[in-house]
Amino acid sequence: MNSLLSSNPTNFGFSESLAVAFLLPLFITGVFAFPSFAYATNKLIGSKYYKLKYPDTLNRIYNILGVKYFRIFLLIVFWGRGKSKKKYFNGTRKGLQNFVYQSKQSEFGHLSAFVSILCISIVLLTQGYFILIGMVTVINIFGNLYPIILQRFHRIRIDRLVLKVE
Repeated sequence: MNSLLSSNPTNFGFSESLAVAFLLPLFITGVFAFPSFAYATNKLIGSKYYKLKYPDTLNRIYNILGVKYFRIFLLIVFWGRGKSKKKYFNGTRKGLQNFVYQSKQSEFGHLSAFVSILCISIVLLTQGYFILIGMVTVINIFGNLYPIILQRFHRIRIDRLVLKVE
């Protein structure tokens, strides 16, 4: 950030902007993701945040933004293998509890990164990094906003399943 703030936006060509636009969200998201492997970071936000008040609105947003295609992409590229899936859900009731916990952990990490990147983008925007911020925004939407929506969508489905089981 210091390097960006002390440099001139006109010094960045398209390829440099693209590289920074990819690395900046990656690093910031990593800062929030790694602690979640060891700590219950989701508890830093009150439990009210995780209660889904408007599931119909979330479903509409999910469909309008095409998050289902993002989900399919993730299944093919990252989560399609059995070992990866079982970390989150092993098919048992306890597995459902773990899945909810993991979804909250992931959501907290992506939400924190999304907001942080948004704040940093505003600062960089005032410095004239228009092309860079355009790229960062697109990457932030797909890298953090889509996962937030997806985690919330998963919990809607889990809540319905739990109601059927009980």
